[in-house]
Amino acid sequence: MRNITLSADGALIEAARQKAASEHTTLNEQFRLWLADYVGRKRRAAEAVRVMRELQGRLHVGRKLTREETNER
Repeated sequence: MRNITLSADGALIEAARQKAASEHTTLNEQFRLWLADYVGRKRRAAEAVRVMRELQGRLHVGRKLTREETNER
């Protein structure tokens, strides 16, 4: 694992450390998680688009959905 140096406001760093401690983790671990998420966003978005294109035209309800049904979550 490589080390990097970051700069941020001291009060912000301390607040982040306290929050991480309250979550039983460390600021370093939270940064690693953020970095992995940051790098993976584009890949996950591309995968979602691929799946939607693959499914397009395959799903049939048997009738036209109402606007409300289409927007239900």
